[in-house]
This record gives sequence, structure tokens and C-alpha cells, in this order.
Amino acid sequence: MYRYIFITIAGLMSCSHMVNIENNPSDPVSPTRLFSYIALGDSYTIGHDLPASSSFPLLLEKKLLNDGYEQEKKTRIIAKTGWSCDDLSKNISLSLIENNSYNLITLLIGVNDQYRNIDINYYPERFTALINEAIRICGDKKRIVVLSIPDYSVTPFGNNSLKIAKEIAAYNQINKTISLELGIKYIDITPISLKAKDDVSYLAKDRLHPSEKMYVEWVNEMYPMVKSALGN
Repeated sequence: MYRYIFITIAGLMSCSHMVNIENNPSDPVSPTRLFSYIALGDSYTIGHDLPASSSFPLLLEKKLLNDGYEQEKKTRIIAKTGWSCDDLSKNISLSLIENNSYNLITLLIGVNDQYRNIDINYYPERFTALINEAIRICGDKKRIVVLSIPDYSVTPFGNNSLKIAKEIAAYNQINKTISLELGIKYIDITPISLKAKDDVSYLAKDRLHPSEKMYVEWVNEMYPMVKSALGN
């Protein structure tokens, strides 16, 4: 079993949900239909080689809005191509995000730790530290959705490398185990990423990162759990 550090956040489970009532046009929006979303990650989160609107966070934002949710503040994305767990952690600190300032967080991180050949034994502690940061930002672990790392071994860049596939699987076993043991929502989007093996329309022009087509499927896969995170 992986050893990791978990910091208890005061008031972790203190957020309460108000009972939905039937609205008329003059009623305020029910708190459970409001969202403020922050996406944490790397190139997979920003939608590398695509327009920003085609990234999965902004596609998710659009789906929520189309479903009748209302936005409390602009969706924020803290992610950059090439970022490892350490890079993301440092940039979250630099962003000076206040406690309890968002009510929905997605986290997808680790592929660059694998790509840079960073010792995988560091990943559990660093991933857990990011989970703790996410809890601090949203104030409730139920508001967090972790995504598995896509398997880029099936892309032309990955060249069907068994080594890459095995390493990605090892990273995903770690992030899944930690997430579930801490009661964090976890979405396995890796099977969707494997569709790129036989259909390059699932890839962006660089033949490595996901296309909007793949991101749409990610959003559809995670949407029920996102609604649950928002209290619906």
C-alpha cells in the first residue's frame, strides 16, 4: 500500500446543501445550481494544439450552462504543457487562490512525471499534496473529480510502446488508489484515450494530444459525477 500524507482540512464536511424548491422567474437560483470551477493539470487540461474553447474544462462549463446551471465566477484553468506534479503545485501556490473559493475542481496530472522519468516513488506524496490543495480550495473533498491519465502509447508519438503503456498504468493505479481511499471521485477516461489507436480523429493535429472529439467523450463520461459533486 502506498504511503502518503493527508492533511485534514478544518470544516471538511461542513458544507451543507439547501433543499431545492420550485423556482419561478423572480426566485434566486438555488445554490445547488450554481458553480464555480477550477481545473488543475497540464497539457491535457489546457487542450494543447486546440482552441481554448475545445478544452475539456470549457466544454464542461458549456455543458453545465446548457443544463441550466449558473456560473458564480469565470472558470479558471491552472495548467500548462509540460507541467509535472511539482510544477502544478508551485503554480497553485503562486496563484494565491483563497480557501473555499470554488465549488468544483478537476485534477488531471502525472503524465509529465512519467515522460520525464521522474522516480514514480515520488508520485504518491506529490499527488496527495495536490489533493490536499484541492480540498483547501473547495473546502470539501466531495467537490473534487480526479481524471485518470490518458495512455498516449497508442498515438503515433507513443508508437505503441509497451513501456509507456505499463508506466501510465502504474501511475493510474496510484492516483486511483489514493483518490478512492480518500473518498475522492475518480473517472477513468483512459479507455477513451485508447480509441486513438484506430481513429486519428480522436487526436489533435500534433497526433499526440486529444482532439475536441475525445474531450467531448471525456465530458460526457464525467458529467454524472460532476453533477454529484455539485450536489445534484
